[in-house]
Amino acid sequence: MDRPIPVDIEYIFEQGLILSSTDLKGIITYANRKFCEIAGYTRDELVGKNHNIVRHPDMPKAAYKEVWDTITSGKEWVGLVKNLRKDGKYYWVFTHILPIRKDNEIVGYSAARRPASTEEVQEIIPHYQELLKTESY
Repeated sequence: MDRPIPVDIEYIFEQGLILSSTDLKGIITYANRKFCEIAGYTRDELVGKNHNIVRHPDMPKAAYKEVWDTITSGKEWVGLVKNLRKDGKYYWVFTHILPIRKDNEIVGYSAARRPASTEEVQEIIPHYQELLKTESY
């Protein structure tokens, strides 16, 4: 993938709601207009790709393991995520992911994301930094 090297420049996401859905493997099946706008991709560039297309390298693997463990068990996950735009800038979102069920079986996942507040981001950064330290050993 031809993506610029991540830079330490924040893209300010101040309003709106990012919505997306994926299949069971995390392949994007739906991306709303706000998701495309904030991530810097067209809908065609997102749909059919793994949701990790917006994964920022600063996000600990343990955080994503917690997400997947939670949603695959049928529960909702709520938390903060640092994402990466196509242009290399980052943005923080407060994320709510829930399983999509059909006939009582999980068939995919739906996520709603709003801008994360400065306070929320400042609170989570030390936790994520600690998790990243343990990954490098």
